Amino acid sequence: MADSKIKYAIICIDDDPMILQMLNFQIRKRFDMECALLEFFTNPKEAIEEIETLLIERIDIIFLIVDYQMPEINGGELIRIVKNKFENLKFIMLSGQANSTSVNDLLESNLLDKFIPKPWNEDALISAIKPLLDQFNISEI
Repeated sequence: MADSKIKYAIICIDDDPMILQMLNFQIRKRFDMECALLEFFTNPKEAIEEIETLLIERIDIIFLIVDYQMPEINGGELIRIVKNKFENLKFIMLSGQANSTSVNDLLESNLLDKFIPKPWNEDALISAIKPLLDQFNISEI
């Protein structure tokens, strides 16, 4: 990794690039991201590859934000695949089309840490991610 200040990563996965742009804006507006990467993916399979790469490079992944309805792999399947390999990773699902049964199953199985419906309220998003960032000493601006 070129920048030795980078110690952490947050990964956002949504097939809508506009959602990813909004997440980028809202997170950067509220938190000092100097020591953390914000990674954005529209393709869940590419995100899985990047997770493995980051962990090999000893970059701690703070959490992942995932959509539910995506082509090829839905958010529930993605969470199960990643948790099977890296059980300690934290997940927030941000979705307007999630299957409530699937979401409840993920929550009850401790695979999903938080569900936020779309369209989301920025304060609800910040409230969900702030405790996770606090654990890594990433402060609000």
